[in-house]
Parts: sequence; structure tokens; C-alpha cells
Amino acid sequence: MFPAFNESNFKESCEKVASMDQDLALIISEHGYPPVWNRPNTFESLVHIILEQQVSLASALATLNKLREKITVVSPENVLALSDEELRACYFSRQKTTYVRHLAQALAKDELNLTELEALPDEEVRQKLLTLKGIGHWTIDVYLIFVLKRTDIFPIGDLAAVNALKRIKKLAKNTTRETLLELSTLWQPYRTIATMLLWHYYLSSAKPKQVNTP
Repeated sequence: MFPAFNESNFKESCEKVASMDQDLALIISEHGYPPVWNRPNTFESLVHIILEQQVSLASALATLNKLREKITVVSPENVLALSDEELRACYFSRQKTTYVRHLAQALAKDELNLTELEALPDEEVRQKLLTLKGIGHWTIDVYLIFVLKRTDIFPIGDLAAVNALKRIKKLAKNTTRETLLELSTLWQPYRTIATMLLWHYYLSSAKPKQVNTP
């Protein structure tokens, strides 16, 4: 088994991260502990993450709920039975229709098995999912964090986490990706927990229009 967070060890993990970084400790002091965000390892969860790409959480959830209304059970078979027009009526863009269809086909043909991913190291999970159209590093990072609950992921492509890090560390807006990644190594092997604290800080200190967190 790979290191994973859960309800029973989450606060302890937060305290370990706080002991590594006084700025993250301040988040807990000012805003309390973040929720233990998580999702089941299902096709629906991956569809939800795809829908969250580059849009607001509210918009993604509205699309997912419209799909649920249409087919009740969000399964590969039920999605593949829908026409492009039916998916468009569920607020799917042309691009996300393509992405979700590719994912559904991979699962329906047993080219991908989500349960098997649970037994793979982070990088092997990443390489398998990268072969699917429309699934990039941000989507995989979110899947590793919220579905597989892996403890040491920093989603460098997530604007909310990156902006929160820049704000709490008082970094320049043009701080490089490399600098941010180097900073995140200070939290190993708890980069996921640090990220959740950053998201919690971001959500607690502002009401942004767009946030890519589950």
C-alpha cells in the first residue's frame, strides 16, 4: 500500500506539515483544519474532474448534475449511449464530450481499470492516465489527491494552490514554476496535505469566481 490520508490521520498530518512551515501553521491557527476532501474511485469522479478543467466548480457541478438527471447512473455504458446532441444538452462542450467519450471507451474495452490503479505508484498511475485524450497533469494530480488519497502531490498546474502559495509566502506574481516546485519539496512527504491547507486558505480568505478544487 502507498501512503494515503484518511479521516483518522488527517489532522496529525496537518500538524506535521505545520511543524515544517510556519506559514502553513498560521493557516491552521487562523482558519482551522481544511475539510478532508475526497471522492470515490469511479468513472463519475473522473468525469467530474474532467468537467472541472478550466471552469468554475459551480459550472462543472451543474454539468455533472444535468448528466445525472439524464442517465441516473454515470457509467461508461450510459454515457456512450448518448449522442453528441444529448451531451450538449447536458452542458458538455465539444472538447469535453470528446474527452469523456475516450475515457468511457477505455473503461468499456477494459483498456483501463480504475481499481488496478490503486495498487500502482503515483508515477505509474500518471503514465497510464496520460495516454487518454484530454487527461493531463492537473487532472491526474487531482485524481491522485482526491480519489487515491496519495499524500505527496503538489499540483503545480492548479491556480488556486499556486496563488495561495504566492500570497502566503509573499512571492512575486511572476515567481517561476521551478521556484514553486522547489518550495514544495520542503513539505515532502506531505505535499498533498500542504496543498489542502493552501486551498483552505484560498477559499477562506477570498470568494474567487473560479477555483479548481473539488
